[in-house]
Amino acid sequence: MITELIAHVRKNDDGSWAAPHTLSDHSQGTARLAELFSSKFHSGEWGRAAGLAHDAGKGRLQWQKYLRLKSGYDEEAHLEGKSGKIPHAIHGAELVEHLYGKGIGRILAYCIAGHHTGLPDWSASEGTGRASLQYQKTQVKDLDQIVDSVIEKLLPAKPSHPPWKFTSGLDLSLWIRMLFSSLVDADFLDTEGYMDHVKALHRGGYRSISELLERFNRFCEELDQQSANTKVNEIRKNIRARCIQIASKKQGVFSLTVPTGGGKTLSSLAFALEHARIHQLSRIIYVIPYTSIVEQNAEVFRAAVGEDQVIEHHSNLDEDDTTIQSRLASENWDAPLIVTTSVQFFESLFASKPSRCRKLHNIARSVVVLDEAQLVPVEFLAPILESMRLLVDRYHVSFVISTATQPAFKERVVDGKLFKGLKAVTEIMGNEEDINSLYQSLARNRVQFPNDLNVVSRWEEIAEELKQYEQVLCIVSDRQSCRELHKLMPRGTYHLSALMCGQHRSDIIREIKRKLKDRIPVRVISTQLVEAGVDLDFPVVYRALAGLDSIVQAAGRCNREGELPDMGKVVVFTPPRNSPEGILRKAAETTRSLVMANHDAVSNYVVFEKFFEELYWKANSLDKEGIVALLDPNRNDPGECSIFFRTAAKKFKIMDDSSQKTILVRYGEGDRLINLFKSKGPDRWLMRKLQRYTVSVYNNNFNELGRRGVIEEICPQIYALSSRLNYSEDIGLLVEEAEN
Repeated sequence: MITELIAHVRKNDDGSWAAPHTLSDHSQGTARLAELFSSKFHSGEWGRAAGLAHDAGKGRLQWQKYLRLKSGYDEEAHLEGKSGKIPHAIHGAELVEHLYGKGIGRILAYCIAGHHTGLPDWSASEGTGRASLQYQKTQVKDLDQIVDSVIEKLLPAKPSHPPWKFTSGLDLSLWIRMLFSSLVDADFLDTEGYMDHVKALHRGGYRSISELLERFNRFCEELDQQSANTKVNEIRKNIRARCIQIASKKQGVFSLTVPTGGGKTLSSLAFALEHARIHQLSRIIYVIPYTSIVEQNAEVFRAAVGEDQVIEHHSNLDEDDTTIQSRLASENWDAPLIVTTSVQFFESLFASKPSRCRKLHNIARSVVVLDEAQLVPVEFLAPILESMRLLVDRYHVSFVISTATQPAFKERVVDGKLFKGLKAVTEIMGNEEDINSLYQSLARNRVQFPNDLNVVSRWEEIAEELKQYEQVLCIVSDRQSCRELHKLMPRGTYHLSALMCGQHRSDIIREIKRKLKDRIPVRVISTQLVEAGVDLDFPVVYRALAGLDSIVQAAGRCNREGELPDMGKVVVFTPPRNSPEGILRKAAETTRSLVMANHDAVSNYVVFEKFFEELYWKANSLDKEGIVALLDPNRNDPGECSIFFRTAAKKFKIMDDSSQKTILVRYGEGDRLINLFKSKGPDRWLMRKLQRYTVSVYNNNFNELGRRGVIEEICPQIYALSSRLNYSEDIGLLVEEAEN
């Protein structure tokens, strides 16, 4: 006879059974946290209802027998009928619709049905079949078996009405996803408190924003005292002071337009911390395009505010929520300072999986800094900008668009067509005249274009030119070009590309900086990963033809500190291999047409608005996968609140991970960490450390490495090099020359 409803069971270290986690305690604990999380966007009663109902399907006699039998908790339990997995989430979803009606119930049903497997599509029309909410609802035949005590707790918890009137587009779907985030994080945390009490104790304990601001101010004072008294450093201090001054303005969208080398990293953090303090916001989220810049900026932030106050979160090794262990290892962004990638941030805003959505509620009441914002993917610009508008309007988020080459994000009419961008953007550095003056004061190099950008240079010619300089950096647009040119260079020339893991790149960049500082000869061939945020300072920089923004970013690595007696030298050339197909190639073509019309185009920051306008309108679409339509119930079936969460998540891929695989490499400490992973499995701190030792390769390279037997699967869908032999200290992971 079952007298107590159970949610979870576990064994003690000695093999005995711990007291069960009761369904009542778990539902109440989850509801309490979900209410707290969703109250940040005025939806506390909705979070509470979702928390109380999420495991209501466990309140059936059949499911209770199933838990006891499958776990071994009650060996005498007898389960009638099928012996396979017995669902529970869809029962809670169906129950809230039954109790609350379709209007309120359907919203909660999406969250509850997906709290383990992910937000579903409404129907199977986009190909998700039996995973659709519509189909799952038809499979619930035993709703009447849920015990009365569960239902009695749900009846008074019915939410009254939504927190605002929804507009068309992404408004409703983003709100549901935020509720979902609040629920799954609450569920994870309450489960963790029972399953792994020690791990739960390690959460939290972070400093307040005010305390971080005090630490940051002390750090800047020490930095200013130690820095040389140069014109560039004086300008950087003035920029930082301007950021602090503007931080008192009301929440919204801000732009920070500062030339490369102007100290945007610390200045934007100064703004974010002061703005967060004034408006009582919870955290600062740095969104950065390249993992290499994430790593570098995270180091700066840790030095400024404390080692344990910063979470560095990449997309690599972001796990599916397939096991309790892997779910508990995923991040919920509960620290005051998050440093993440554009891929992680934007894909999470359109994700359906619990592990990816879990952190979203912590975006509410935050400052989000889009560093190098010009690299936001054009093909998804429409849904990204709409999400940004909603986060500002509904979720108390302030954005800082930080870059030397400000993209054309503002709403405007171009060629008679409305570009639905951001309506109100406050420029921190002042008006156009102020910014032009700033650019002129920080001019430290001259960019030289060939007379005819249609004339192609051979790699051998470029290599001979580079050999003339003792300190020179050459940036190309793809890995294969980087390897080909590097082979033609003298021994000792450094190679930098994403075939090297993050730790390896950091080590090499440290060596390069030391040689530059000590005026030791150093030549570097690199992909564009050094182009943004990596503060190298060469007297001469070569750049293969690319987007105008990329060329300016490359120039930011030339005479960065302004210490040369004359201007630095930046040489643009047309390489033998075109930029990769797609937007990168269109950007290079746009540059070619602008520069051939005006060779001085790069000297005026105003030209970037024209560059980005042209680039955006050359794009085939600013929503190539139709994301907005998939997530707008008004475009599908309004009566059913028809939203296609799972299909949209599958299609919103900034990086097409279906064409790439991630490999853990045995560079440096990576060797020991991989072996530790093999013995311990996916632990949270270990997964974080291993992010520094990952390399992503195309599927053809991955398959070839597998055929040669040099990689092993150390955990489901996690692969590692089996030895050090296939990783070079010079160029990183050794792959076949089969990449495009």
